[in-house]
Amino acid sequence: MADDRSARLLLTFCLFLLLLNYPLLTIVDKTELWFGFPALYFYMFLVWGIMIFVIAQIVKQRKKKP
Repeated sequence: MADDRSARLLLTFCLFLLLLNYPLLTIVDKTELWFGFPALYFYMFLVWGIMIFVIAQIVKQRKKKP
């Protein structure tokens, strides 16, 4: 990869793609409530928020000079 950030972004994309895919979504797809919200909605918004935070931290890092 041309940049360490691009490799981290690609790895982050793959990780969050797995977290928002079918097998893991069925684990939280239940009728129970978490903090007053359905478990699936709470899980999806939590993962989505963490994804935004992680991507922002990766992009915010300055490129190191050799």
